[in-house]
Amino acid sequence: MDDAFAAGSACRAKKLASIARVLLNVRRAGTQQLAQNQPNVDEVRAKSDKTDKVTSIDVTPARINSAISCVEYDDLSAVGAIRARQSHRRTAMRAKLLTSAALLAGGAIITTVLVQWAGTSSAQAPTRPRQLPEYTASGELVLPKDFREWVYVGSPLTPIALNGGKACTEPPEPPVSGPCTGFPEYHNVYIEPGSYEIYKRTNEFPEGTILFKELQLTLPKQNDDGSRSEPSGRGYFPGQFNGADVTVKDTRRFAATGGWGYFNFNHHEPKAQTAKVKSRQECAFCHIELGAKKDDVWVQFYRLLDK
Repeated sequence: MDDAFAAGSACRAKKLASIARVLLNVRRAGTQQLAQNQPNVDEVRAKSDKTDKVTSIDVTPARINSAISCVEYDDLSAVGAIRARQSHRRTAMRAKLLTSAALLAGGAIITTVLVQWAGTSSAQAPTRPRQLPEYTASGELVLPKDFREWVYVGSPLTPIALNGGKACTEPPEPPVSGPCTGFPEYHNVYIEPGSYEIYKRTNEFPEGTILFKELQLTLPKQNDDGSRSEPSGRGYFPGQFNGADVTVKDTRRFAATGGWGYFNFNHHEPKAQTAKVKSRQECAFCHIELGAKKDDVWVQFYRLLDK
């Protein structure tokens, strides 16, 4: 760019000097003609600016045009260089602005996509790893580990004393006659934490949900209704553990029992380490036909789940 400016300046100076000499010669030629032909001064002056007078002093239009064209060309070259530099700067600035705008727009799009993805995924995926059911090769459910560390949802109570004074027996024992309770006495119910997190967001039990019901007897009775008196008052108080029942949601595996599998890990201690799924008549029937409020689960007894 600087070399172009220098070359243009030198050429302009040279050609301007040439034009000055041409004009000086034209003026001298006009003076001579006026001296020879004074009566026609006006005509000579008029003609001195024309091409024939320029030609008579050996200053052709081509020379003048060449000189002028050089000046114009060099001027245009210099101006072109300036304009090219300005255009380059404008183009660079425009590119920077477009790049910045693209980056901002791209960042906004990415942020929007991530926010949308997070909002969509958060309703489906738990924020903590889930503990899913495990089965033996023969299809028995393995007793879930660390269930007492799960989310506790409630403890319905069916005292033996208020249900004929006895607990219902389990096969292969023969059934007892008269009223009895099949779930003595406290039903301490827990839900697997990852499943509960999904339930809170969706109000639906996801596939693989495990509900664990640990049975617990009351302390020995002091009154006919099974109650006793403690410093806090008369009532029922937790005693020894007494086995467990577990329910698992798997709509494919347990389609015959409404999408839930029901397992009995003994109604006494110690709990069994594995359990076979119960038939529809043994457990599922009550959940399906006798009033479980939501998805065959007795959520009406668990305020944490009843929403």
